[in-house]
Amino acid sequence: MPPAVGGANPPTHPRTHWPAVLAAAFCGVAAAMNVGKVPVSLPLMREEFGLSLVQAGWVSSTLTTLAVVSALAIGLLAGRVGALRMVVTGLLLSAAGSVAALGASGFAGLIVSRLVEGAGFLFVSVAAPALVSAAAAPQDRRFALGVWSSYMPMGAGTAMALAPWLLPQGGWQALWLAAATVLLLAAAAAWRQRACYAPTQGTTHAAAPAPQALAVLRQPLTWLLTLSFGLWAMQHFALIIWMPTFLKEQRGLAPGLVAGLTCAMLLVNVPGNLIGGALVQRGVPRGRLIAAAHTVTGLCGWGLFSDALPDGLRFALCVGLSFCGGVIPAAVMSSSTVLARSPAQINALQGMIMQGSQLGQFVGTPLIAAVVAASGQWSSARWVTAGAALLGMLLGLAAMRQESRLGHTASP
Repeated sequence: MPPAVGGANPPTHPRTHWPAVLAAAFCGVAAAMNVGKVPVSLPLMREEFGLSLVQAGWVSSTLTTLAVVSALAIGLLAGRVGALRMVVTGLLLSAAGSVAALGASGFAGLIVSRLVEGAGFLFVSVAAPALVSAAAAPQDRRFALGVWSSYMPMGAGTAMALAPWLLPQGGWQALWLAAATVLLLAAAAAWRQRACYAPTQGTTHAAAPAPQALAVLRQPLTWLLTLSFGLWAMQHFALIIWMPTFLKEQRGLAPGLVAGLTCAMLLVNVPGNLIGGALVQRGVPRGRLIAAAHTVTGLCGWGLFSDALPDGLRFALCVGLSFCGGVIPAAVMSSSTVLARSPAQINALQGMIMQGSQLGQFVGTPLIAAVVAASGQWSSARWVTAGAALLGMLLGLAAMRQESRLGHTASP
């Protein structure tokens, strides 16, 4: 299929309705809180429920596992149901899952609640970009999707920032209730802006057959961008699982300080997302941004896992990796403006991107664990992150050539 010059083509507003764009982004932030709340709460949950390390790992990774096997299918479902219905349903499901966990009596109950939360998270993360596109004018759409791309670090970072305040007062249950409250607020905010999302609810795209929606996946650029995003996720997730362990077990820092430093590392990804969105808006090729970002994150990752460097410099490299890598989600997620012809194709594309991202985490975590276990040193993880960065850089260069051939940089 030839590229969709001008991007997806539902009726749009002559001017960007920024409250509606921000409401859709808020939905993503709320859903991502269910990702960030778990790592900081697992010690308390293990103590209360007597969870083994393996069981705790499943509580943490259930969402990722669900996304790896079903994100694309959920994207197709969103194209049939309608993006707004999908997002609101996802937020309500996520809130219900959070509340259900409060009544869990053991491992099985926690897993069921996480499955419900995970389904809700996927509904939101796959369908909300179509809401952003509908509320944004063509000239602003790339930047608006760059704003959307910050939902994951913002949401996970917010949950981690709340943890030092809520966990001592009300345990993990307080953090779960806070997440459920934010999810309900996000659902209300999205529903209030429903008039701005009307193009995503039309019967024409809702009835679009799967082959038409999947046609967007025939473009090589789709695969190059998706794989490059997965390789970035592998690097970032390596940092997320390494940093709290290093700060707590090897440096003996207090849990609150560990959460604060990890949260700062996550949140600095957000300005990277916004800068990435602004650069794409200015016409900088996505492939160039991806190749440059992977080069920098690879160098930062190599340094931060070096035991020879002082802790201050290693933390600065963590921040640098998260900040510079932030342009990658913005570059990839905004590609629906040039690759997709309809809201149904936006949903399919975002499902594919989400599946690639989660696959990077899913593969990267055991790979890093195996490398570290074999060597007995965390510094060995640099080989995984450096390899992922090198492959990501090559994919970015290939994407840049593909963009040049197809003329995508001139598209809205």
